[in-house]
Amino acid sequence: MPNTSDLFDQQRADWQADPHSAFDAWLAQQEFRASSADVYRAQWGNFLEWLTSRRATLNTVQRPVIEQFVAQLDIRRPQRMRYLRLIERVLDHVREVESAATNPARFIAQDGDAAWRKARDNEPTGFLTHDERALLIAHLHSPLGSLLAGQRWKERRDRALVAAFLGAGVKTGEAAQLTVECYATGAPYLTVDAANPLLIRQARLAPFALDLLDQWMAERKAAGHAGDLLFPAALAGRSMHKATMLRAIDAVVDASGIAASRVARASPQTLRNTYAAELFENGTDPDRVGQWLGLQQTVSAHRLYRAWQDWMGEQIRERDLAHAHESGADT
Repeated sequence: MPNTSDLFDQQRADWQADPHSAFDAWLAQQEFRASSADVYRAQWGNFLEWLTSRRATLNTVQRPVIEQFVAQLDIRRPQRMRYLRLIERVLDHVREVESAATNPARFIAQDGDAAWRKARDNEPTGFLTHDERALLIAHLHSPLGSLLAGQRWKERRDRALVAAFLGAGVKTGEAAQLTVECYATGAPYLTVDAANPLLIRQARLAPFALDLLDQWMAERKAAGHAGDLLFPAALAGRSMHKATMLRAIDAVVDASGIAASRVARASPQTLRNTYAAELFENGTDPDRVGQWLGLQQTVSAHRLYRAWQDWMGEQIRERDLAHAHESGADT
């Protein structure tokens, strides 16, 4: 049996000699999505460049150098925290022979008054941009290719599931409980059931979602699913666990190509918010949008509307800054 201390010494030497390659080897063991791994690889490269500029190494780096690195990043505070968590996690691995309490990145993350925290927070509510929404919808309608029967129905289900969030604004818990009776082929709405009859609602379906749901209903019928759940976990008809649903949505979003360019995850809530944003942009009254979303209080719909307005304003400012930068570069 190999000596574990020798293995660790060899691994630690790898981190000292080539921290880029050692990070790639570590990353391959973490089972991250490809898009996430690319982001982490870029973040790690930025950190290593900073260490070189400060004449520090992974073995010698101390808290001030890491804190200065995070503080100088021209990004929002949650993004700085992601950088810091990545550094903390890797240093835990590199220094696992020591006490985890010696990790300088952990002290910085736990310091509520640290200078790096003085950055703008992310917008209170996330949305997909117009381009991201268009790319995602284009992928949802793209050919399936040559898939086995089991893969085919799963892909149809997952695409229809994303359409239910992006095209009808359902919640995760609601999507898991939808039955085949909640949708009639070609109908412009999705009925969302509730234990309280007064809370049952009909959510307007975006036009792009109709074909996706129709295709899934036909696929579901042909596959002979048991039970009456609209989005079952398997042919046996059992309900989808939330984690399974999130993985399915992540897979569709990744395949669309929009995940790599996004800092925040395109979660079911992001898709639901984007459903509302599309309605707001088309002039739909916030109260009506709130009804379709199943919001019980009028104030909630108007809060979402204001969040969308703030987000749109930020998008316009960032676009104008980008144009100004490009104009300056051309002169």
